[in-house]
Amino acid sequence: MSKQVLCFGEVLWDAFGEEKKAGGAPLNVARQLRQQGINAVLASRIGTDESGTDLLNFLQENQLASPLIQQDDELPTCEVTVRLNENHHASYYIPEPVSWDNIQPDSNLLEQAQQSSAIVFGSLACRQQTTRNTLLDLLDEVNIPLRVLDVNLRPPHYALDTIQTLAAKANVIKMNEEEAALLIGGSNRSLKEQIIEFRYKYNPQTICVTRGENGAIVWHDEEFYEHSGFEVKVEDTVGAGDAFLATLLTGLIAEQPMQQTLEKACAVGAYVASHRGANPIYQESSIQEIIASGLQR
Repeated sequence: MSKQVLCFGEVLWDAFGEEKKAGGAPLNVARQLRQQGINAVLASRIGTDESGTDLLNFLQENQLASPLIQQDDELPTCEVTVRLNENHHASYYIPEPVSWDNIQPDSNLLEQAQQSSAIVFGSLACRQQTTRNTLLDLLDEVNIPLRVLDVNLRPPHYALDTIQTLAAKANVIKMNEEEAALLIGGSNRSLKEQIIEFRYKYNPQTICVTRGENGAIVWHDEEFYEHSGFEVKVEDTVGAGDAFLATLLTGLIAEQPMQQTLEKACAVGAYVASHRGANPIYQESSIQEIIASGLQR
Protein backbone atom coordinates (compact mmCIF):
# COMPACT_ATOMS: atom_id res chain seq x y z
CA MET A 1 0.00 0.00 0.00
CA SER A 2 1.19 3.53 -0.75
CA LYS A 3 2.27 5.71 2.15
CA GLN A 4 -0.61 8.13 1.65
CA VAL A 5 -2.07 9.94 4.65
CA LEU A 6 -5.64 11.25 4.60
CA CYS A 7 -6.03 14.39 6.74
CA PHE A 8 -9.73 14.85 7.52
CA GLY A 9 -11.42 17.91 9.00
CA GLU A 10 -11.31 21.67 9.22
CA VAL A 11 -9.59 24.11 6.87
CA LEU A 12 -9.87 27.79 7.68
CA TRP A 13 -8.30 31.20 7.92
CA ASP A 14 -6.51 32.12 11.15
CA ALA A 15 -6.87 35.89 11.59
CA PHE A 16 -4.11 37.62 13.59
CA GLY A 17 -5.57 41.14 13.58
CA GLU A 18 -5.48 42.24 9.93
CA GLU A 19 -3.21 39.37 8.91
CA LYS A 20 -4.73 36.06 7.76
CA LYS A 21 -3.00 32.71 7.43
CA ALA A 22 -4.45 29.47 6.09
CA GLY A 23 -4.78 26.95 8.91
CA GLY A 24 -6.71 24.27 10.71
CA ALA A 25 -4.98 21.25 12.24
CA PRO A 26 -5.62 18.87 9.27
CA LEU A 27 -4.23 21.45 6.82
CA ASN A 28 -1.20 22.12 9.02
CA VAL A 29 -0.49 18.41 9.47
CA ALA A 30 -0.87 17.82 5.71
CA ARG A 31 1.60 20.60 4.89
CA GLN A 32 4.10 19.32 7.45
CA LEU A 33 3.78 15.77 6.11
CA ARG A 34 4.45 17.06 2.61
CA GLN A 35 7.60 18.80 3.87
CA GLN A 36 8.74 15.44 5.20
CA GLY A 37 8.13 13.58 1.95
CA ILE A 38 4.79 11.95 2.81
CA ASN A 39 1.93 12.11 0.31
CA ALA A 40 -0.83 13.86 2.28
CA VAL A 41 -4.38 14.28 0.96
CA LEU A 42 -6.70 16.81 2.58
CA ALA A 43 -10.46 16.23 2.96
CA SER A 44 -12.60 19.21 3.98
CA ARG A 45 -15.30 21.65 2.85
CA ILE A 46 -15.15 25.38 2.14
CA GLY A 47 -17.72 28.01 1.23
CA THR A 48 -18.33 29.53 -2.18
CA ASP A 49 -17.68 32.99 -0.73
CA GLU A 50 -14.64 35.22 -1.32
CA SER A 51 -12.78 33.65 1.63
CA GLY A 52 -13.42 30.24 0.13
CA THR A 53 -12.08 31.31 -3.25
CA ASP A 54 -8.94 32.67 -1.59
CA LEU A 55 -8.53 29.47 0.43
CA LEU A 56 -9.02 27.28 -2.63
CA ASN A 57 -6.37 29.32 -4.46
CA PHE A 58 -4.03 28.80 -1.51
CA LEU A 59 -4.65 25.03 -1.55
CA GLN A 60 -4.00 24.90 -5.31
CA GLU A 61 -0.74 26.82 -4.89
CA ASN A 62 0.34 24.31 -2.24
CA GLN A 63 -0.74 21.19 -4.19
CA LEU A 64 -3.44 20.38 -1.62
CA ALA A 65 -6.53 21.03 -3.73
CA SER A 66 -8.42 17.92 -4.83
CA PRO A 67 -11.99 16.61 -5.29
CA LEU A 68 -11.88 15.95 -1.52
CA ILE A 69 -12.18 19.72 -0.95
CA GLN A 70 -15.95 20.03 -1.14
CA GLN A 71 -17.73 23.36 -1.63
CA ASP A 72 -20.83 24.56 0.24
CA ASP A 73 -23.32 27.01 -1.28
CA GLU A 74 -24.87 27.97 2.06
CA LEU A 75 -22.37 27.77 4.92
CA PRO A 76 -19.44 30.22 5.02
CA THR A 77 -15.73 29.55 4.93
CA CYS A 78 -14.38 29.54 8.48
CA GLU A 79 -12.40 32.54 9.77
CA VAL A 80 -10.95 32.07 13.26
CA THR A 81 -9.87 34.97 15.46
CA VAL A 82 -6.50 34.16 17.07
CA ARG A 83 -5.23 36.00 20.14
CA LEU A 84 -1.74 35.58 21.60
CA ASN A 85 -1.09 36.12 25.31
CA GLU A 86 2.08 37.52 26.86
CA ASN A 87 3.72 34.10 26.58
CA HIS A 88 2.82 33.89 22.85
CA HIS A 89 0.31 31.08 23.49
CA ALA A 90 -2.74 31.21 21.26
CA SER A 91 -6.45 31.24 22.05
CA TYR A 92 -9.12 30.91 19.38
CA TYR A 93 -12.63 32.17 18.62
CA ILE A 94 -14.24 29.74 16.16
CA PRO A 95 -17.61 30.62 14.54
CA GLU A 96 -20.36 28.02 14.13
CA PRO A 97 -21.75 26.65 11.86
CA VAL A 98 -19.27 26.85 8.98
CA SER A 99 -18.67 24.89 5.80
CA TRP A 100 -16.47 22.16 7.33
CA ASP A 101 -19.30 21.31 9.73
CA ASN A 102 -21.03 19.87 6.65
CA ILE A 103 -18.50 17.45 5.11
CA GLN A 104 -20.49 14.94 3.10
CA PRO A 105 -19.78 11.26 2.39
CA ASP A 106 -18.96 10.70 -1.27
CA SER A 107 -17.19 8.25 -3.58
CA ASN A 108 -14.02 10.37 -3.83
CA LEU A 109 -13.57 10.31 -0.05
CA LEU A 110 -14.17 6.55 0.11
CA GLU A 111 -11.74 5.88 -2.73
CA GLN A 112 -8.95 7.95 -1.17
CA ALA A 113 -9.50 6.37 2.24
CA GLN A 114 -9.12 2.92 0.67
CA GLN A 115 -5.78 4.02 -0.81
CA SER A 116 -4.45 5.47 2.48
CA SER A 117 -2.12 3.85 4.97
CA ALA A 118 -3.09 6.40 7.66
CA ILE A 119 -5.86 8.84 8.51
CA VAL A 120 -5.57 11.84 10.84
CA PHE A 121 -8.72 13.25 12.44
CA GLY A 122 -9.59 15.46 15.40
CA SER A 123 -12.38 16.45 17.73
CA LEU A 124 -13.07 19.95 16.39
CA ALA A 125 -14.45 18.86 13.02
CA CYS A 126 -16.76 16.44 14.85
CA ARG A 127 -18.59 19.13 16.83
CA GLN A 128 -21.67 18.83 14.57
CA GLN A 129 -23.46 15.71 13.46
CA THR A 130 -22.98 15.75 9.67
CA THR A 131 -19.19 15.80 9.58
CA ARG A 132 -18.99 13.54 12.63
CA ASN A 133 -21.16 10.90 10.98
CA THR A 134 -19.20 11.14 7.72
CA LEU A 135 -15.98 10.41 9.62
CA LEU A 136 -17.38 7.64 11.82
CA ASP A 137 -18.95 5.87 8.85
CA LEU A 138 -15.67 6.13 6.95
CA LEU A 139 -13.70 4.63 9.86
CA ASP A 140 -16.22 1.78 10.08
CA GLU A 141 -16.22 1.11 6.34
CA VAL A 142 -12.50 1.25 5.51
CA ASN A 143 -9.73 -0.64 7.33
CA ILE A 144 -7.02 2.04 7.42
CA PRO A 145 -3.93 0.65 9.22
CA LEU A 146 -3.00 3.80 11.18
CA ARG A 147 -5.94 5.74 12.63
CA VAL A 148 -4.62 8.85 14.36
CA LEU A 149 -6.77 10.89 16.76
CA ASP A 150 -5.45 14.41 17.33
CA VAL A 151 -7.59 15.30 20.36
CA ASN A 152 -7.10 19.08 19.88
CA LEU A 153 -9.85 20.34 22.21
CA ARG A 154 -11.15 23.85 21.51
CA PRO A 155 -13.67 24.76 24.23
CA PRO A 156 -16.64 24.83 23.92
CA HIS A 157 -16.51 22.86 20.67
CA TYR A 158 -16.43 19.31 21.96
CA ALA A 159 -18.38 16.70 23.91
CA LEU A 160 -16.67 14.07 26.03
CA ASP A 161 -18.77 11.24 24.64
CA THR A 162 -17.65 12.16 21.11
CA ILE A 163 -13.99 12.12 22.20
CA GLN A 164 -14.50 8.70 23.76
CA THR A 165 -16.09 7.40 20.56
CA LEU A 166 -13.20 8.71 18.48
CA ALA A 167 -10.61 7.31 20.91
CA ALA A 168 -12.15 3.86 20.64
CA LYS A 169 -11.63 3.96 16.85
CA ALA A 170 -8.00 5.17 16.95
CA ASN A 171 -4.77 3.25 17.37
CA VAL A 172 -2.64 6.40 17.78
CA ILE A 173 -3.85 9.12 20.15
CA LYS A 174 -2.10 12.47 20.64
CA MET A 175 -3.12 15.06 23.24
CA ASN A 176 -1.55 17.77 25.38
CA GLU A 177 -1.27 17.76 29.18
CA GLU A 178 -4.48 19.73 29.73
CA GLU A 179 -6.41 17.40 27.43
CA ALA A 180 -4.92 14.36 29.16
CA ALA A 181 -6.02 15.70 32.56
CA LEU A 182 -9.56 16.08 31.23
CA LEU A 183 -9.79 12.75 29.39
CA ILE A 184 -7.79 10.53 31.72
CA GLY A 185 -8.76 12.27 34.94
CA GLY A 186 -6.64 13.96 37.57
CA SER A 187 -5.55 11.98 40.61
CA ASN A 188 -2.59 11.38 42.87
CA ARG A 189 -1.22 8.89 40.37
CA SER A 190 1.62 9.75 38.02
CA LEU A 191 0.99 10.65 34.38
CA LYS A 192 2.50 7.32 33.35
CA GLU A 193 0.02 5.45 35.55
CA GLN A 194 -2.85 7.46 34.08
CA ILE A 195 -1.64 6.76 30.53
CA ILE A 196 -1.58 3.02 31.28
CA GLU A 197 -5.17 3.26 32.55
CA PHE A 198 -6.15 5.09 29.35
CA ARG A 199 -4.40 2.38 27.33
CA TYR A 200 -6.42 -0.38 29.02
CA LYS A 201 -9.65 1.49 28.32
CA TYR A 202 -9.05 2.18 24.59
CA ASN A 203 -6.25 -0.25 23.64
CA PRO A 204 -4.32 1.96 21.19
CA GLN A 205 -0.84 1.11 19.95
CA THR A 206 0.51 4.58 20.73
CA ILE A 207 -0.44 7.32 23.21
CA CYS A 208 1.41 10.64 23.10
CA VAL A 209 1.05 13.47 25.62
CA THR A 210 2.80 16.69 24.63
CA ARG A 211 4.08 19.06 27.30
CA GLY A 212 4.60 22.29 25.35
CA GLU A 213 8.12 23.62 25.82
CA ASN A 214 8.84 20.65 28.11
CA GLY A 215 8.71 18.04 25.35
CA ALA A 216 6.52 14.96 25.38
CA ILE A 217 5.97 11.44 26.70
CA VAL A 218 4.96 8.54 24.46
CA TRP A 219 3.65 5.11 25.33
CA HIS A 220 4.30 2.85 22.32
CA ASP A 221 4.27 -0.93 21.99
CA GLU A 222 4.25 -1.46 25.78
CA GLU A 223 7.12 0.96 26.51
CA PHE A 224 7.46 4.59 27.58
CA TYR A 225 9.66 7.14 25.82
CA GLU A 226 10.32 10.69 27.00
CA HIS A 227 11.98 13.86 25.75
CA SER A 228 12.28 17.12 27.65
CA GLY A 229 12.00 19.40 24.61
CA PHE A 230 14.39 21.94 23.08
CA GLU A 231 14.99 25.48 24.27
CA VAL A 232 14.11 28.09 21.62
CA LYS A 233 12.84 31.66 21.60
CA VAL A 234 9.08 31.29 21.05
CA GLU A 235 7.47 33.47 18.39
CA ASP A 236 4.05 31.82 18.65
CA THR A 237 2.76 28.32 19.37
CA VAL A 238 0.31 28.13 16.44
CA GLY A 239 0.89 24.87 14.55
CA ALA A 240 3.71 23.59 16.77
CA GLY A 241 1.61 20.63 17.94
CA ASP A 242 0.58 19.88 14.35
CA ALA A 243 4.23 19.85 13.27
CA PHE A 244 5.04 17.53 16.17
CA LEU A 245 2.22 15.17 15.17
CA ALA A 246 3.24 15.10 11.50
CA THR A 247 6.81 14.19 12.48
CA LEU A 248 5.62 11.52 14.91
CA LEU A 249 3.41 10.02 12.20
CA THR A 250 6.23 10.13 9.63
CA GLY A 251 8.39 8.13 12.04
CA LEU A 252 5.61 5.62 12.68
CA ILE A 253 5.02 5.11 8.96
CA ALA A 254 8.76 4.61 8.36
CA GLU A 255 8.98 2.31 11.42
CA GLN A 256 11.80 4.40 12.87
CA PRO A 257 12.92 3.84 16.48
CA MET A 258 10.49 5.69 18.75
CA GLN A 259 13.11 7.58 20.78
CA GLN A 260 14.64 8.92 17.56
CA THR A 261 11.19 9.82 16.23
CA LEU A 262 10.23 11.58 19.45
CA GLU A 263 13.45 13.62 19.50
CA LYS A 264 12.88 14.81 15.94
CA ALA A 265 9.20 15.56 16.61
CA CYS A 266 10.21 17.78 19.55
CA ALA A 267 12.81 19.52 17.38
CA VAL A 268 10.37 20.22 14.53
CA GLY A 269 7.75 21.48 17.01
CA ALA A 270 10.36 23.76 18.58
CA TYR A 271 11.39 25.10 15.17
CA VAL A 272 7.78 25.94 14.27
CA ALA A 273 7.23 27.63 17.67
CA SER A 274 10.28 29.80 17.03
CA HIS A 275 8.72 31.21 13.82
CA ARG A 276 5.53 33.16 13.10
CA GLY A 277 2.60 31.10 11.88
CA ALA A 278 1.88 27.40 11.64
CA ASN A 279 3.86 26.37 8.57
CA PRO A 280 7.31 27.90 8.21
CA ILE A 281 9.41 26.28 5.49
CA TYR A 282 12.50 24.57 6.86
CA GLN A 283 15.42 22.49 5.69
CA GLU A 284 16.34 19.22 7.34
CA SER A 285 19.64 20.85 8.30
CA SER A 286 17.75 23.37 10.48
CA ILE A 287 16.11 20.56 12.44
CA GLN A 288 19.40 18.73 12.84
CA GLU A 289 20.98 21.94 14.17
CA ILE A 290 18.36 22.08 16.93
CA ILE A 291 18.99 18.43 17.79
CA ALA A 292 22.77 18.90 17.69
CA SER A 293 22.59 21.98 19.90
CA GLY A 294 21.48 19.75 22.74
CA LEU A 295 19.67 22.70 24.36
CA GLN A 296 17.08 20.56 26.08
CA ARG A 297 14.88 21.79 28.87
